[in-house]
Amino acid sequence: MQKIPTTVDLLKKQRYSVPVVSGAKRPRNFDNILDNPKSHKVLGETSSNVGRGFKRPRLDILSNNNRLKASEIRDVSNIPSDGPTTYTQWKLAASTPTATQNPLLSLKHTCYGLPDRLVQNFASLGINSIYPWQSSCLLGRGLLSGERNLVYTAPTGGGKSLVADVLMLKRVLENKKAILVLPYVALVQEKLKWLRRVVEGVEKHHDTQYPSSNEIRKFRQSSDHQLIRVAGFFGGSKVREDWADIDIAVCTIEKANTLVNTAIEDCSINDLGIVVLDELHMIDDDHRGYLMELMATKLLSIEQATQLVGMSATLSNTETLAKWLGAKFFQSAYKPVPVEEYLVYDNDIYPVSTSGAFLKTASQLKAIGTKTIPTPHRVVQRSQHIELTKPMTNTVLALALETVEAGYAVLVFCASRASCQTTADLISQAMLPAEDCSEDNMSARREVLSNLRSLSVGLDEVLERTIIRGVAFHHAGLTTEERNIVAEAYDGGVLKVVVATCSLAAGINLPARRVILQGARMGRDLVAPAMLRQMRGRAGRKGKDELGESYVCCEKQDLEEVGQLLEVELPGVESCLTPEKRGIKRALLEIIAVRLATHPDAVQEYIRRTLVYHTMDREALNLMVQTTIKDLLDSQLVLLDENGTYRTTQLGQAIVASSLTPEDGIFVNGEFQRALKNFVLDGDMHVFYMFTPVHPTSLGDINWQIFRKEVDRLDESGLRALRFCGIDPGFVNRMANSGKQLPERSQQEKDAARIYRRFYAAFQLRDLCNEVPIHGVARKYETPRGFVQTLAQTCEGFAAGMIKFCERMGWGMLQCVLEHMRDRLKAGAKSDLLDLAKIPFVKSRTARVFWENGFKSMRAIAAAESKDLVPILVLAQPKKSKINGDEETRYYEKLKVKAEIIIGAANRLWEREQQLDFETDL
Repeated sequence: MQKIPTTVDLLKKQRYSVPVVSGAKRPRNFDNILDNPKSHKVLGETSSNVGRGFKRPRLDILSNNNRLKASEIRDVSNIPSDGPTTYTQWKLAASTPTATQNPLLSLKHTCYGLPDRLVQNFASLGINSIYPWQSSCLLGRGLLSGERNLVYTAPTGGGKSLVADVLMLKRVLENKKAILVLPYVALVQEKLKWLRRVVEGVEKHHDTQYPSSNEIRKFRQSSDHQLIRVAGFFGGSKVREDWADIDIAVCTIEKANTLVNTAIEDCSINDLGIVVLDELHMIDDDHRGYLMELMATKLLSIEQATQLVGMSATLSNTETLAKWLGAKFFQSAYKPVPVEEYLVYDNDIYPVSTSGAFLKTASQLKAIGTKTIPTPHRVVQRSQHIELTKPMTNTVLALALETVEAGYAVLVFCASRASCQTTADLISQAMLPAEDCSEDNMSARREVLSNLRSLSVGLDEVLERTIIRGVAFHHAGLTTEERNIVAEAYDGGVLKVVVATCSLAAGINLPARRVILQGARMGRDLVAPAMLRQMRGRAGRKGKDELGESYVCCEKQDLEEVGQLLEVELPGVESCLTPEKRGIKRALLEIIAVRLATHPDAVQEYIRRTLVYHTMDREALNLMVQTTIKDLLDSQLVLLDENGTYRTTQLGQAIVASSLTPEDGIFVNGEFQRALKNFVLDGDMHVFYMFTPVHPTSLGDINWQIFRKEVDRLDESGLRALRFCGIDPGFVNRMANSGKQLPERSQQEKDAARIYRRFYAAFQLRDLCNEVPIHGVARKYETPRGFVQTLAQTCEGFAAGMIKFCERMGWGMLQCVLEHMRDRLKAGAKSDLLDLAKIPFVKSRTARVFWENGFKSMRAIAAAESKDLVPILVLAQPKKSKINGDEETRYYEKLKVKAEIIIGAANRLWEREQQLDFETDL
């Protein structure tokens, strides 16, 4: 019988240079659920509908006629500044001493006790010596030996992390374990890469008490036992290694607290040598900060030799925190690159050497009829371009172009995602066109475009225009992969300008010669003092710039408020265990659950170890504890036996294990109890509803028009889940017709709003699990693709908690159902593709295309050649702009590299599965 050719067979007969490959028509399952793609315009999404006869302009041959002209910045001569600046003082002072002048500034010095390989690794990463303040801090009594705790603060870019890294590695070299706590997933991923490079090839000190090979995973080679192993714990990530298999755990706050609880419960807490709390100011975050305080207080209470190290750039009450942790405190104001500060208003630039000078200048500018009008240091000429009529826009573009033309990099912070993209587009139009740039620059930029084009979401149309001219934007609307590519290109000098929201300042570390704040608002609100300092603190690149510059551009109504923000002292970090923040209930439930304090006297001893004990009135504190214990007893989360001992109920244990607050845990239990009586198992919607986080801040707003359409499309199973969860289709219809916002005034309205938001999010999870790619879901629900990806990751983490909840409650069958659907959510695919989806880059629609073209197992992909997979990867790509010549060659080279990675990963996974099967048979 003659073989029917597949699409891959047909593609193999074509040369890659034939355009029809990338534009080949093929069925798209997700297109069938889109009513009208033209009506679902999402800012930043590539349009897939181009009108007949439309010809896209070539971006690499734009002429100078299309170029905006940046306004000239004119110096105002003979105008003295308001005093000596940071830079002028720095120039007069002696430069930072080197290790040659001071041997203690070399990590080779015997006082640090670091092995040669580790010192070499630091040197290969550019750290040949340390700063004097770092040396003074590390050499504080009892710190290198792990006998004392430490709380310290230093400016952004001042070298905080290195101190913690050295202390952490000292403990690990002694065969102790370390936990590094970071607030954001992006920071965890960045630090994970850094630490793995730092410890590469570094062995721990030999210890005869170290576990034997029988106690380590069987697949790990014994020769690797002494190498330092680093693992990341975040979101819903599944980490192969157990606590016994790792030396350094880089964690989010939630995962770190869970690790500490597990170590206390299984009595392995003695192995923990150090816990580093980065961004310690997060301890008073309303939603997550209490977990950081709980974790530190538990470690203080067990009185084990676990060193606690806390650091931040924005701490004002360091002494209070040090007293709480029984720690040495150290404060440094050193910044390796000095920063000049400027205020910009109405095309005029004013130097301000101090926050007090900033406030004085701002107040004078805002006042009407004042006798003392400050004279600007420099003036930006007004522009004739209609796009630059607004003074702030004109000034931002002029300052950015001036920096680039001088050969430096610039960061621009904007108030919103939309303004990020608009500003990036404008700046790119003023940059040098392609014909005036070096071939090396253009080649590197095309490489960045090729990297973005090869992603599963395709190439953003705004980035396609801006990157070729050395400009990009960076915000939460982009996927993680897109943000990483942009950040790496900027850090490598390929991009000269990045326009970002404040998430960049709080996330990854990308400094610049010049930082420009386009307004002092994020959304409608003024930026917080700590965030303002973090954004301005990005100015100055060590090793690349002699100084940094920070420009705060203000509207008139914000002038004085921004000056006050700079002048005001940072608020002191407060405990989250106060009554208004409700962390105390989770704290007491947790210590009883892990058997750390089960008697009233032990509870009081625990309270004396908390931060709130140092900041709250004792009488009010005792009353709060007594009231909370009574509340836990009344809620049946805790029981008091005849011996006067507290113990948690099964529900209390489940709440602690799933990292929920008691309030959220009670709500989730009620949902599960109802679901056990009538769980809708003949469809997906009920399960996905259970996966959506109960906290409204994790969910976006509802588009009621889309909500109504999705409700109308539900089958009988979906409608039963809808009614069971408490959704009223009539209310959805009324909201869609009225265009009003969801009412959330009373507690009853807030509870109802939570249900509607969760069900709306469940629609998106359903589509993702039915192989609709992220960009397809984003287009359908009119939301940025980065938000869709974040929702999926958040729900994946929440799902892991729900599985733990079911496990502790003894609901085995429900646990199995949730685990299966969690795996589908992680894969973005239906059940038949779960095996394929274990392979990197083979997710969602890509996995389905592999399946449809004969690669239905991991073994089949492992046995393939890269040339066999490239055509399949082409088919799996979203529709993209037409490319030819060198760009097309580069594009296929990227896909070939991706194919080789896929094959290599498939081989490793296949071999591991075979080995595990062999060991099971034995």
